[in-house]
Amino acid sequence: MNEGTLFVLSAPSGAGKTSLVRELRSRTKGFSVSVSHTTRAQRPGEQHGVDYFFVSRETFEAMVGRQEFLEHARVFDNCYGTARATVDAQLASGSDVLLEIDWQGARQVKQLIPRCQSIFVLPPSREALQQRLQGRGQDDAATIARRMREAVAEMSHYAEYDYLVVNDDFETALQEILSIVVSTRLQTQRQASRNRALLRSLLVD
Repeated sequence: MNEGTLFVLSAPSGAGKTSLVRELRSRTKGFSVSVSHTTRAQRPGEQHGVDYFFVSRETFEAMVGRQEFLEHARVFDNCYGTARATVDAQLASGSDVLLEIDWQGARQVKQLIPRCQSIFVLPPSREALQQRLQGRGQDDAATIARRMREAVAEMSHYAEYDYLVVNDDFETALQEILSIVVSTRLQTQRQASRNRALLRSLLVD
C-alpha cells in the first residue's frame, strides 16, 4: 500500500490555524489529523481525544521518558506532544496525516521524517493578530501581551517551512492549503503507485 504523507502546519496563536484545520478535515478525504497530548487544562467545549488528549504532567513526562513522542515541546508553561505510534500507523495505512504543532515540534519532526511537507500560516498584520487574541475574551491584558511576544518569536521561524500562507481571507487561505495537499498527492511516485494497473494497461502490449 502506498504510504501517506505527513503534513506539518504551524502558526502563531490567533492566526486561525485551528479553524483552517477543522475546515480542511471536513473538505478533504483520506486525511487524518493527529490528536496531540497536552498538560494544559481542558477549555469549555473541548473534548478529550478529539481536540487533545488531556493528561497530567506526570503522565506526559513518563511518555517522554519512554520516547513515545514524535515531537514534544513546552508552550505557555504547558507541554504538548505527538505520539509517534499513532502517526506511524496512520501513514502506513495510506492516510495522509496533519500535525498542528509549533516551530519547535516542526523542527523535531523534520529531523525524523525529512520527507514531510511543512506549512506556516501568517496573520495579515500585527494589528489583526492582536484583535483576534483580544476577541477571544479569555485572557487578560498581560496574557495577551505575552502571547503577542510569543507570536512574534514563532513567526520568526517561517523560513524553516516549505510553504507560506497568509490568512487574510479565510477561504483563500484554505484553498491555498488544499492546493498544497492536492499537488502533493499528484506527485509522480504516489500516482504511479496508486495507478499501477492503469500504467500497465497503457504501456504493456
